[in-house]
Amino acid sequence: MTQGTRRPRVELLTRGGCTICARVHARLVELADELGFELATTDVDAAAAAGAPGLRAEFGDRLPVVLLEGREHSYWEVDEPRLRADLAR
Repeated sequence: MTQGTRRPRVELLTRGGCTICARVHARLVELADELGFELATTDVDAAAAAGAPGLRAEFGDRLPVVLLEGREHSYWEVDEPRLRADLAR
């Protein structure tokens, strides 16, 4: 990677106690190592409690949600073929 090149950002929207979220997070950790993206995780309930209810209002009924560069990419599971293709661009 050349200097100044930014790694793509994948964010997982989740909530405490969500077993599907935990499984998706584990797979994204593996893929982050393989595909070289930055992985962030946001608990939508914690964000709402901290005064930012927007994510929970928009995505709370579909968790987990995978965002690529801030845009919804998939929900309930990792769309791995699509994620690989989008990151290869």
